[in-house]
Amino acid sequence: MPRNMQSNHAPASHSGQVDFSTGSVRQNILAVAAPMLVAQVLNLLYNIVDRIYIGKLPGEGALALAGLGVCFPIVTLVTAFANLFGVGGSPLCSIARGQKDFAKARRIMANAYFMLLVCGVGLTVLGMAFHRPILYLLGASDETYPYASAYLMIYLLGTVFVMTSLGLNPYINSQGFAKTGMLTVLLGAAVNIVLDPVFIFLLGMGVRGAAVATVFSQFLSAVWVVRFLTGPKAELKLEWKGFRPDFACIGRIAALGTSSFVMSFTDSLVQVACNATLQSFGGDIYVSVMTVINSVRQIAQTPVMALTDGASPVISYNYGARSISRVRQAIRFMTQLGFGYTLLIWGLISAFPTLFIRIFNQDPALVAAAVPSLHIYFFGFVMMAFQFAGQSVFKSLGKAKIAIFFSLLRKAVIVVPLTLILPHVAGLGVNGVFLAEPISNVIGGLACYITMRLTVMPELSALEREKTAV
Repeated sequence: MPRNMQSNHAPASHSGQVDFSTGSVRQNILAVAAPMLVAQVLNLLYNIVDRIYIGKLPGEGALALAGLGVCFPIVTLVTAFANLFGVGGSPLCSIARGQKDFAKARRIMANAYFMLLVCGVGLTVLGMAFHRPILYLLGASDETYPYASAYLMIYLLGTVFVMTSLGLNPYINSQGFAKTGMLTVLLGAAVNIVLDPVFIFLLGMGVRGAAVATVFSQFLSAVWVVRFLTGPKAELKLEWKGFRPDFACIGRIAALGTSSFVMSFTDSLVQVACNATLQSFGGDIYVSVMTVINSVRQIAQTPVMALTDGASPVISYNYGARSISRVRQAIRFMTQLGFGYTLLIWGLISAFPTLFIRIFNQDPALVAAAVPSLHIYFFGFVMMAFQFAGQSVFKSLGKAKIAIFFSLLRKAVIVVPLTLILPHVAGLGVNGVFLAEPISNVIGGLACYITMRLTVMPELSALEREKTAV
């Protein structure tokens, strides 16, 4: 076991660290969520900037964009494994901090990083060995395969860096160092933005250049994260001396992280189903359309994800400390603000669809196909606020099984079957693929949030009565 795990004394607090036990709950959440929003927007830029530049390659932008779209499920799968042990362990770490069990919190973080490294190496080897059949399975055509393969083979070389930066950053945020977590991503994103045009256009590397820029920037982010967590400012330090894997601890991390893993994995599954179905009903142009729409969706949902992620450590810490009134306040504020934001962004996308589409590609044929598809896909987007709020509460309180169930319900049980079935119904064709998303938002979002209200709130009331009685 790492040397500093033996101590269970409270580490000294540091400047820039948010104290979840005092002050306004709203301010606590916003203090964490604001830097996380910046961090997530910057993290999104890793792939978004690639798509913007690749989409503007002279004479081949649409095909190259479709090639990148085929790689999305694999990129999402890497994120899923990072979430399995990153998002899975950080709420447990926060709960342990709230209980003042610092040795346990350190043990959770060290075991999580061990598994991030193991998974990173495994995914790299498997991806490089079987990339060709995988890419064709994911919807590549003979025209788009060269672009997809060129990007993926380089991207996979940086899998360990991606796993480290994405998987360990939640442990920085869970300690209250949200600004440091933001700087993790700022460093990599800034480098990626600068290097993309250099490698893609100046050096004439095309999609390979985008991949090289991404890998190098993720490497710098990974170095930053590890340096902070092994340095003097971290409250819970990451040390390897005497470390041995604790498989019981790994099991608990994975059990809670499975919810986030399933959400990302089923996103990957949905992308596979969408690409394959769109290739069949609409060809490469509609794979490009889905690439653009997915990019718009990622931009649109990032603020509400940052809000719920920012609320998570506040909820977890106060749940561990049995400050139930603060848990209730956090849930209420997170839900209300999330609803208001998703309603606003839905209105903007509906009013100005062309503006969002032209960020990525200005080809008239692609824009004409994307506008009606975008309207269908984003119908009822406001329901995503309920899905994110419900999922965040279940994860924050360590309710792994319920969180996993609702992750599976929305994507695997609703979206994937509808994506495969609706195009054959009443001549819907490609419109059926885009219609699956809003249907799942309404059914899955409401089911998740209502269940959270009916199960979590009575439990919190019981804990409140118990504390008052004592």
